[in-house]
Amino acid sequence: MVPSGQVAEKEASEEPGPGPEPHSWRCLVFYLCFYGFMAQMRPGESFITPYLLGPDKNFTREQVTNEVIPVLSYSYLVVLVPVFLLTDYLRYKPVLLLQGLSYVCVWLLLLLGHSVLHMQLMEVCYSITMAARIAYSSYIFSLVRPARYQRMASYSRTAVLLGVFTSSVLGQLLVSVGQMPFSMLNYISLAFLTFSLVLTLFLRPPKRSLFFNRSAPARGEVGETPSELDQMHPAPDQPVRGKLGRALGACRDSFLAHMLWDLVGSARRPQLRLWSLWWVFNSAGYYLIVYYVHVLWNKVLITAGSTQVYNGAADAASTLLGAITSFAAGFVNIRWALWSKVVIASILAVQAGLVFLMTSTEDIWLCYAAYVLFRGAYQFLVPIATFQIASSLSKELCALVFGVNTFLATILKTTITLIVSDKRGLGLSVHCQFLIYCVYFLLLSIIYFLGAGLLLLCHQPLPLAQELRSPSEEKPVRLPSVEQGLGGLQPSAPPLPLEDSAEDGLGTWGPVAKA
Repeated sequence: MVPSGQVAEKEASEEPGPGPEPHSWRCLVFYLCFYGFMAQMRPGESFITPYLLGPDKNFTREQVTNEVIPVLSYSYLVVLVPVFLLTDYLRYKPVLLLQGLSYVCVWLLLLLGHSVLHMQLMEVCYSITMAARIAYSSYIFSLVRPARYQRMASYSRTAVLLGVFTSSVLGQLLVSVGQMPFSMLNYISLAFLTFSLVLTLFLRPPKRSLFFNRSAPARGEVGETPSELDQMHPAPDQPVRGKLGRALGACRDSFLAHMLWDLVGSARRPQLRLWSLWWVFNSAGYYLIVYYVHVLWNKVLITAGSTQVYNGAADAASTLLGAITSFAAGFVNIRWALWSKVVIASILAVQAGLVFLMTSTEDIWLCYAAYVLFRGAYQFLVPIATFQIASSLSKELCALVFGVNTFLATILKTTITLIVSDKRGLGLSVHCQFLIYCVYFLLLSIIYFLGAGLLLLCHQPLPLAQELRSPSEEKPVRLPSVEQGLGGLQPSAPPLPLEDSAEDGLGTWGPVAKA
């Protein structure tokens, strides 16, 4: 049986393409990529934890670990779904404006706030920026015809990763070479973010989105081709009479209802379940490490002088390695239906070892190196998981699958935070937390190894259609990257996992967590 995603690709290739694109689409794409680059220019972000723990703010490590950072997980869980739906309903640009305003609020609270409550409000604002990242990753596809989606995803992702890398390097140079205090770095970050907010005002709002704004565009507009689920579930020919009949018909024929029904049927696919479970459990652990690693670094090396802190260099190196491993994953050619669990278990074992190394070492450089490798290992599997999940699904259904995965991972991450980190729970120190996370990854690795052993013992030859090859050798499935979380919102655009969209194709950081 041919996967539905391949059928959709074949049908799409046989349909007439959409009308002519605007002559200025290249300028629009360049402008949006420039905006994406500038929005990542936050050179002070890698040094927020030493800034909060230093003489500028003078918070204690316990306050930051057990009272401030946990708010990020809680607030992200609350705003995730509403922001996702508003992104589609308002057609991206208003949510980009909200993201820009939230970034400005984050740095204003960081510079002007002096209490734990102020820092908790800062985390709430940052959670809004995290949830709103889907707007940028989706917006760019509204500017071009579907044939250009893959290239546009590459452009936007490159712009964002280049911005993250440049920001980290600039911050490190200003600290190590320019002897700049952390407070001045944050003022520079605020200036960059204010400029990016101004850039948002000149973005052109698109005319269509996935869930709420699905009316067919006029002839000649970009994106006039009907979406895949529109073709799968056409509107009824005869109107339903009566208020009750119309209400029941609307529920039965609603787009989301069809997607949920299709999602239930898709859940029976073993590879989809396997990689979705990996996404949920590994993403939860990964982001807990990312949130708290900067506090761990401050404990390993307590510095009074800013020139001895190399957090920016570690963030830049992890961004670069993550990009390299994500690219290399596209050329891995194995029988994924047979060896997926072995690969996942091996990577999880490596991650457990690296977390243990970060916990046990007193050498800050070794701790930095372990963190860089940890992120690189995670980013190696992210594009593979994205491809395995999306290869047999329609693009609209991919958005829902990645959204559900991200939401479940957020629930798990929040639950662990409440039990382990929050002062209302165990309120453990960052060192004890990392020991628990090490055991977490080790248990996941053992479970996957046991599953792989059972699969190899009971293995039977599989149809060729199920022997998925590497993403680089498959027929293009217009995938942008990797989290994350909730996917692309365009009529036919590929989904982007929300937490791994755009900025964290390589990592999502809280303002305190990334510091």
